[in-house]
Amino acid sequence: MNQTMYSRLLRFLAARLTPGGEFGLHMTAGLALLVSAVAIFREIAEAVGEQDDVARFDVHLAEWFNTHAFEPLTTIMLAITHSHGIVGMSIASSLLALWFWRRKAQYWLLCVVIAAPGGMLINVLLKNVYARPRPMFEEPLLTLATYSFPSGHTAASTLFYGLVASYIVTTSPSWRRRFTAMVAAAIMVLLVAFSRVYLGAHYVSDVLGAMAYSAGWLAVCIAAVSTLRRRRLARRDE
Repeated sequence: MNQTMYSRLLRFLAARLTPGGEFGLHMTAGLALLVSAVAIFREIAEAVGEQDDVARFDVHLAEWFNTHAFEPLTTIMLAITHSHGIVGMSIASSLLALWFWRRKAQYWLLCVVIAAPGGMLINVLLKNVYARPRPMFEEPLLTLATYSFPSGHTAASTLFYGLVASYIVTTSPSWRRRFTAMVAAAIMVLLVAFSRVYLGAHYVSDVLGAMAYSAGWLAVCIAAVSTLRRRRLARRDE
């Protein structure tokens, strides 16, 4: 590598790791998260399709939860899972969009409009591609007729709470508030995922796959909207 090429490479890397600019650090981080999410989802999907040890563990754990279900945990899990269904998450996403609109956070509003419907459309497509049957039990806690992989509830909660946490992390000057937002978002996503597995609506790999693809999709949405915002600011400053 000659000196000129080496200098160009250094400038390229420096630009990708710089917080400012249209294609700076935010885009680099988004692409890195996307690549990681796709790789994780692919591994999970292959394990599900090949019916290997992961699939056998799925079945064993699902049967264990069904056998050991007890009150009041079952009622609590039903409340969590129903509140994060299509109706609940649609209302939550609409309220979040309204809040962004009132705060004149137009780019975050755009992100909600893109991330939520797009993520659910991807979920429907993936369910029909893999067509994995849901867990079956003699005495099910919850009965559903649709496909199992990946979990729609988990995907919706990952997109919603991930977006809220991302907004707080990027706008709040307090590191305590940023840390609290990330922890709270993770806890809520895990609670929804656990409720789906506990109630027998999904296998563990279903919820893990949903977390992976929805995190990747959210990264794409945030990076794209952020790039659009920076590009318009750059044109305004010219």
